[in-house]
Amino acid sequence: MEINSLSGAGIAGAPQQNQALKSAGRAADKDPAAVRKVTQEFEAMFLGMMLKSMRDTVGKDKMTGGGRGEETFQSLLDQEYAATAAKSGGVGLARSLEQELTRGNQAGKVIKHEN
Repeated sequence: MEINSLSGAGIAGAPQQNQALKSAGRAADKDPAAVRKVTQEFEAMFLGMMLKSMRDTVGKDKMTGGGRGEETFQSLLDQEYAATAAKSGGVGLARSLEQELTRGNQAGKVIKHEN
């Protein structure tokens, strides 16, 4: 997969992350730390969506009473779980994206230098 194929790919409901991945691809050779940060944020968003979907399949806890407050704080807790998981390696999505983005830029440099 090349960076060009990523720039045309869309992720429904995540236009900011799409734009962030596109800019990460363009800036990979300038600032690898920025690419790492963006890919980790993308993986955190993905894991957060996955946690939300999983939580929707489980019944409500009768012991704590539920309610709007619990829903709000559960969502925040899920976001923190996702961010922590992404920073500590997560499912490997960030690492794969980072490698792909930097590999594409390195290949572009080689081609440019050869011409």
